Amino acid sequence: MDFSDIERILDLVRQHDLAEFELEKEGLKLRVRKAGALPAFTAAPLNSVPTVVAASPAVVPVAAPAAPAVTPIAADEAEESVELAVVKSPIVGTFYRSPEPGAPSFVEVGQRVKKDQVLCIIEAMKLMNEITSEYDGEIVTAYVENGKPVQYGERLFAIRTV
Repeated sequence: MDFSDIERILDLVRQHDLAEFELEKEGLKLRVRKAGALPAFTAAPLNSVPTVVAASPAVVPVAAPAAPAVTPIAADEAEESVELAVVKSPIVGTFYRSPEPGAPSFVEVGQRVKKDQVLCIIEAMKLMNEITSEYDGEIVTAYVENGKPVQYGERLFAIRTV
């Protein structure tokens, strides 16, 4: 990634009035956050993360790649003993349920999945990013329609864990 790529990202952040943007690519993690936006959770100590501050947004490169955000939530009251894991988008991009147009979806609601199984693809800046399951379980809900844009942290799937 070079400086012109970062400039294009900053222009997109300004154009779409995003508070925060995160991109992972080949072991590089880039987080852009507008000044005044609430900080996102970072696993690394703050003093170990180099920060570059621009006039409007902040660019924070982080060396370690992060896995897709997965948040366990309680299911409906009728199923209080069952927990669902929600797979969230780790990046901003376009959501695709299948590897190519006309191909079957990676997963369907009701299908059992295994840990590290591909659930979908998110296209960001012409790069296809495979989003994988963190759990063994069953797909309960697919929140996003094929071909629709997704934001960082947006819910993609709910998985009933085993």
